[in-house]
Amino acid sequence: MQIVVRTEGLREALAKFLTVVDRKNSRPILTCTLITVKDSCIECVATDLEVSAKIIVNANVKETGQFCVNTKNIFDILRELPDGEVTLEMGHNETSLKIRYKEIFYSLLVYKTDDFPHLGFENQFNKFSLKGYQLQEMINRTNHAISNDETRLYLNGIYFQEIDSKLRAVATDGHRLALIETALEGHQIETLVNGIIIPRKGVTELKKISEAYSDHQLQISVDESFMFVSAENKYFLSIRLIAREYPKYQAVIPNKTSFKLITDRDAFMVAVKRISLMSNEKSHGVKIKIGEREMTITAQRESSGEGTEKIPVDYDGKNMEIGFNARYLMDALSALDGGEVSLELNNELSPVIIKSQQLPHYLGIIMPLKL
Repeated sequence: MQIVVRTEGLREALAKFLTVVDRKNSRPILTCTLITVKDSCIECVATDLEVSAKIIVNANVKETGQFCVNTKNIFDILRELPDGEVTLEMGHNETSLKIRYKEIFYSLLVYKTDDFPHLGFENQFNKFSLKGYQLQEMINRTNHAISNDETRLYLNGIYFQEIDSKLRAVATDGHRLALIETALEGHQIETLVNGIIIPRKGVTELKKISEAYSDHQLQISVDESFMFVSAENKYFLSIRLIAREYPKYQAVIPNKTSFKLITDRDAFMVAVKRISLMSNEKSHGVKIKIGEREMTITAQRESSGEGTEKIPVDYDGKNMEIGFNARYLMDALSALDGGEVSLELNNELSPVIIKSQQLPHYLGIIMPLKL
């Protein structure tokens, strides 16, 4: 087997595999990339059995073949090589891969392909498509609300659901919620109507493919167990879904609110960040006192001191004082663009809805914090 390939192309492909491969896996073969050399390309595949990725890299192929090689080892070599053409060679029945770049030479141990799992990267049913930037936006504006609580597996991902010909993404950890919608072309997709939960690691890989192909159409299909994504027939993902029922998140979204406050998003976020320096190290709590045309943000830490800042707001409702986790508040504001944001609520203990006129298809919710 002999091939000539651009170092930058193969390096870029293997860089995407580093987060897919589980280096601590009890099966050594899963720390490897399966490389299949075809007529004019290299097909690279990696998996941890939960998330799988396949990337096609163009190459000048003189002889075809197939082998497994440790992903980190070959990536580390390619990372140190300059951009240009590198030659990969391996004779029949040999157990090492020869890597040549001008006067540089490496020999890497390879493994049998028989032990590598057989993987699928497509499904003929429940197909739809999204632009990369659409998927990227849905992830970027919701992933901050994914739960880290491993005891509640059903919250450890983003929930995708089709509602009224729109694709909705929801993430919540029980203390906050983020929701965004985008237009979905095509017929009703039964699996999406029922909803699917994409795990955190799958979300990370979806973000990569959406960033790499932001202006391209992503082909997506789903079944009861997996989500399959492909871009330009060059980059493929297979993601095992979380087999749990997602909670009735609609119950925490108020049907109507009595009070609405409008303020500048940047001024609000910077003020919360400044004052949170004096918040409790565990609760990260800040108090927000809402009054006519003014909002006062305060925090107090017994061992350090206290901080206060006032910012102008558009508000003419009753005076209220509400506690918030400052980190949750900053995460929610970070998911929005600049300009004005609104806070809608009913009382000091009710969920607070955060919206932006620039993003009519998005809403965030934060539960108040008792201080």
